[in-house]
Amino acid sequence: MPESTLAQKLLAAASGRDAVSVGEIITCQVELAMFHDSSGPRRLKPMLESLGTGLWDRDKVVLVMDHYVPEADDESRRIVRIARDWAREQALPHVYDSVGICHVVVPEHGHIRPGMFCVGGDSHSPTGGAFGAYMFGVGSTEMLGVVVSGEIWVQVPQTLAMQWNGRLAHGVTAKDMALAMIGRFGMNGGRYQAVEFCGEAVRALSMQERMTLSNMSAELGSQVGLIAPDQVTLDYLHAAGVPGALEIDVARWQTDAGAPLERHVFDAGALAPQVAAPHSPANAAPVGDYPATPIQAAYIGACTGAKLEDLRAAAEVLRGRRVAAGVSLMVAPASARDQQRAQEEGVMDVLVQAGAQVLPNSCGACSGYGGSIPEGANVMSTTARNFKGRMGAETARVFLASPYSVAAAALTARITDPREVLA
Repeated sequence: MPESTLAQKLLAAASGRDAVSVGEIITCQVELAMFHDSSGPRRLKPMLESLGTGLWDRDKVVLVMDHYVPEADDESRRIVRIARDWAREQALPHVYDSVGICHVVVPEHGHIRPGMFCVGGDSHSPTGGAFGAYMFGVGSTEMLGVVVSGEIWVQVPQTLAMQWNGRLAHGVTAKDMALAMIGRFGMNGGRYQAVEFCGEAVRALSMQERMTLSNMSAELGSQVGLIAPDQVTLDYLHAAGVPGALEIDVARWQTDAGAPLERHVFDAGALAPQVAAPHSPANAAPVGDYPATPIQAAYIGACTGAKLEDLRAAAEVLRGRRVAAGVSLMVAPASARDQQRAQEEGVMDVLVQAGAQVLPNSCGACSGYGGSIPEGANVMSTTARNFKGRMGAETARVFLASPYSVAAAALTARITDPREVLA
């Protein structure tokens, strides 16, 4: 057997082969198809009806209502109604309605496991790679083929290994790692290949931090963002209620020592908190490069920045303090489950007492919905993208950063190194 990368092993398994080579075009069997209210039924329903066909396997479909909820206007009510009606018509067994963002809700309910081949109707679907699964985003036409046939073709990609040596300092996160890589390589740096995150610093990350890293492989321009599974993965899946999680063979899903790949090495211990200036995640630089940049709004939300550990990080900065006068701090927890846990731990109380406005468990302003971002404001945000108008307000200037950095900016009304506050 040839030495293979994790990506090659996952694709070989999905195509029923012993091994695959870079550049080959193969047909893969899909084990999970995920889509949401925006990408799913309103587009798939009419196409399926025109073909006169149905779903290949309802049990392998997951639908999440997260983009247009809570419904604020007639158009959003129409879109969500189509999704809910279609879910009932199809008798879908896995529907999550208004309980959080798909990239967080799907794994926290145990749908993604090591060795799986999955597709998602959203560009941040590579989040699934954090679990040692091959998962990537597809458009509506490709998703139509998947839900009808259960198959999709893939060209076997080259693997780009992003090796992080050492350990992150306190106040530095996976979000900072992601921004640093995007700043170095650009938004096409992944060349639509398979990126695998590895090294001591990656292994030291919690599961939710790994999810952030894999999620933002989309901004790096890769097809997938993989992390080899280990005990951290299995413990998370066991807590999520996955049967037999602790017995999953993770040794099978590791890149072989002699596998062909392109390696890039980073020093985690030397990494400073990163901030990406408007209007691209690629405009990333150390926080110290933004002296006295004023901030009028701070947003802690999205699949990259409002999971339980993100909320804890923000609360660590804000505990016993108040948001600066003239700054609006908004917190949209990524899932109802994480918000409940944060409430039980007292984290939500800390955020509210600091002056935060708590928003619903949805994509919200990250997808330009909800109207919470003021026009003309400098916004510090935990979201993954800061394209012009992305968060709804055309004249807003959005700076991307970690929850630590966003909370620190809310306290000081300017871009601030969170390590100064934590100290």
